[in-house]
Amino acid sequence: MPEEILEKVYSPEKVEEKWIAFWERAGLFHASAPSDRSSFSMVIPPPNVTGSLHVGHALNNTLQDILARWRRMSGFNVLWVPGTDHAGIATQNVVERQLAKEGKDRRTLGREAFIEKVWEWKATSGGTIQKQLKRLGASCDWDRERFTMDEGLSRAVGEVFVRLYREGLIYRAERLINWCPRCQTALSDIEVEYEEVPGKMYHIRYPVVVREDDEPEYLIVATTRPETLLGDTAVAVHPDDPRYNRFIGRKVSLPLTQRAIPIVGDPILVDREFGTGAVKITPGHDFNDEAAGKRHQLATISLLDPEGRLSRSALSEKAEADPSLIPELSGKGVAEARKRVVQRLEEKGLLIKTEDHRHAIGKCYRCKTVIEPFQSPQWFVKVNDPENSLAGPAIDAVRRKKIRLIPESWETNYFGWMENIQDWCISRQIWWGHRIPVWYCVGTDVGQCRLECKEPIVAATPPEKCPHCGSADLRQDPDVLDTWFSSALWPFSTLGWPPERQPNRADRAEAEQLLKTFYPTDTLVSGFDILFFWVARMIMMGIHFMKEVPFREVYIHALVRDAEGQKMSKSKGNVIDPLEIMNQYGTDALRFTLASMASPGRDIKLAEERIEGYRNFTNKLWNAARFILMNLPEDFKEINLPPDDDQLSAADQWIKIRFQRTIVSVDEALKNYRFDEASALLYRFIWHEFCDWYLEFIKVDLQEKSDAQKQGTYYTLTTTFEQILRLLHPFMPFITEELWCYFPHEGKSLTVAPYPKSDQEYSIENGAFENIVQEILIDTIVGIRNLRGEMNIPPSEELRVTISVRNQNGDELVRKYLPYIKRLARVSLEDIGQNLKQPKTAATVSTEWFKIYVSLDEKHVKKEIERLEKAIAKVEKEFEGVNKKFMNPKFTLNAPKDVVNKNEVQRSELSEKIYKLNADLHLFRTRLSEQKDSS
Repeated sequence: MPEEILEKVYSPEKVEEKWIAFWERAGLFHASAPSDRSSFSMVIPPPNVTGSLHVGHALNNTLQDILARWRRMSGFNVLWVPGTDHAGIATQNVVERQLAKEGKDRRTLGREAFIEKVWEWKATSGGTIQKQLKRLGASCDWDRERFTMDEGLSRAVGEVFVRLYREGLIYRAERLINWCPRCQTALSDIEVEYEEVPGKMYHIRYPVVVREDDEPEYLIVATTRPETLLGDTAVAVHPDDPRYNRFIGRKVSLPLTQRAIPIVGDPILVDREFGTGAVKITPGHDFNDEAAGKRHQLATISLLDPEGRLSRSALSEKAEADPSLIPELSGKGVAEARKRVVQRLEEKGLLIKTEDHRHAIGKCYRCKTVIEPFQSPQWFVKVNDPENSLAGPAIDAVRRKKIRLIPESWETNYFGWMENIQDWCISRQIWWGHRIPVWYCVGTDVGQCRLECKEPIVAATPPEKCPHCGSADLRQDPDVLDTWFSSALWPFSTLGWPPERQPNRADRAEAEQLLKTFYPTDTLVSGFDILFFWVARMIMMGIHFMKEVPFREVYIHALVRDAEGQKMSKSKGNVIDPLEIMNQYGTDALRFTLASMASPGRDIKLAEERIEGYRNFTNKLWNAARFILMNLPEDFKEINLPPDDDQLSAADQWIKIRFQRTIVSVDEALKNYRFDEASALLYRFIWHEFCDWYLEFIKVDLQEKSDAQKQGTYYTLTTTFEQILRLLHPFMPFITEELWCYFPHEGKSLTVAPYPKSDQEYSIENGAFENIVQEILIDTIVGIRNLRGEMNIPPSEELRVTISVRNQNGDELVRKYLPYIKRLARVSLEDIGQNLKQPKTAATVSTEWFKIYVSLDEKHVKKEIERLEKAIAKVEKEFEGVNKKFMNPKFTLNAPKDVVNKNEVQRSELSEKIYKLNADLHLFRTRLSEQKDSS
């Protein structure tokens, strides 16, 4: 143990920096494979390599770290795999902005040189979030840190792509996708952020093509995007709508074009109550319209080029736009094209009206450019193949509880999404990422290029020549894979899969052992926002390639919001920066706050006041340690043998029982992922039971007890506090590790010390004693303290008391605990005995075992009269409210019987309470009168 004295004030910054370095240097978080211990494994949800720690990361990793430290201390061989995601679009944007500051552009730099620049950036600036996670106390196996583009994971990505392609589960097709005109790439749904904005709803007249002898008729179509009407290929109405169903099968003249398009009946697309009841179908610019187009076998017209501008060729060749309009629209962006189309519609009398309308638009999550649904050739994963489904086994695994979602309520969302899942677009038109392992033959080095050469060459390693014609002139597909593709393999790719593709025998053996020891992983901790985009895909890939689920339990935590429940955003100015919080209050205070508020299914409303409160908790713990160390004799600075029970005082036995119960409850709460309950149990025991009661009790023991009993108190005090530090360590690793060094202990670090185990037999045997201490000692002291508060009697003023016990057993117990009562309630004893009469000028504190009469002088009696008068007024008001119901005959006749009975009981109880309070009031008024007469 260190010889220096514990500092008066806890300084988190000094403590945290010291222990972060020590833990890593000592390799305490490194997992063994193989091991004779049971394994527990987790993989970190990899943060973006561009990222910085935000409060969501802080919550997610705090909860993971609690599990990792708890399991490690419980004897498990714990592997918590850390790592980062290469974050294709985000990282490319960061480096592009750096190049722009230097007056450079990635295209002039070239692909290979640009990729070198990204790796340079990653080497110098890509480790920020790992350092911040260490600052948070994350006990990951940092020796096994992975990156989604490191050599091993890249091999796994190539292997998976090739296998899925050969199984017919990866294919290339031209489809509508989310397209960012600025980033020039497809985006996944999760990379699109929706924002509600003010807009317009345009009501446009579509003339019905006139048949012989028909009167001219029109359909009125409402749209927020009039510029896309040039790509319409049909108008839909509801087949049951009497206003329009007679038009089904006919055609309309599409405004501003030379085309006529059909009117179709579609009950899926059309909501009869919304808009005009007639809907334009533009399969090339809307996902719902694309689905409708397939149902009705409609053509698809894409008006935009990759930059998000209207294409001349599309306007003239496919849309057959009015020739005079084509020069006006060609090369124009969406906003400008909309103005010109609306102007033309007005000129032709086809715009009926324009209304204000708020609607959601999708924006790129990185550059905030408005996303366009865009027709483009892309690579897709087929997830619902009838003969080889990826989604089916993933649904079955959750349904059969091979994977538990916690809270279970998320299963409904999971099944709903997975049962309607669409094929997954995995290609991205950027340079930073896993290059798609596909090559195309473009040369004729050996004879004539054959028809088969048009087929793509899919291989995990670059081919030297075309397998059909022998040409070496091959071009690799320019696209890269979606980052979710590589992170979907995370639970097994990080462990060395596929082992057979490791570069040497030693690496192969290590990978095989890691997979055998730690796959499947035990727990995944994740936010609900990536349940479908990441968690579901890991389940699909894990089952498909490992023939086993990737994890057994998924704990899904909620969002962290501000104190008012608003989502945090920089624009609102309500972001709480965890790094600033850690600097101000300490990391342990932040961690404990987040854990204490992590209730299943409930968003966390985080306020600095809560964090400040738990900073006070760390101070309380620190001060408790100082008090203990200052009161220990020198010979108790080492581990001692446990004393016999007869050496333990009542306080020692009580705290021992309470601690045993706390161990059981905390352990059970953690098993059920109830971090909030575990935190509350720890807080209540440490602050209220150990610090507020036990430390006060032992002040009496150290004055009143024999030397032998003092030895028992010293032992109980030190061992209980040392075990408290072990129990609290997963939540507050820094302060507990620091304090542990000052107390008798075994081992080099608290991180690998045994987690406390409960002596349940001791708790059961002494359960009755625990209740006696609570009822005789604690309830009595609290009652007297409450009386002081009600009568404004200062804590420093000693009160005179008479104790009237109910029986002989009570008499013996009260005398046994009297030193505690006298010291902690600050009272002196006037008399004690069975069934004593209440003194004339005394207030009463009643318990199950006895009554305490507190003698009062005239000023106290007056205060008690005032208190009783206020109490009577309050209870009479309650009584009047209940009694008023019975004055109305309809209440007893019409109200449910149980309601009437409940009110009758309440009225009776209030009446009895008023009677007793008035009796006490009469007694005190009489005493006051007698005091005045005697004076």
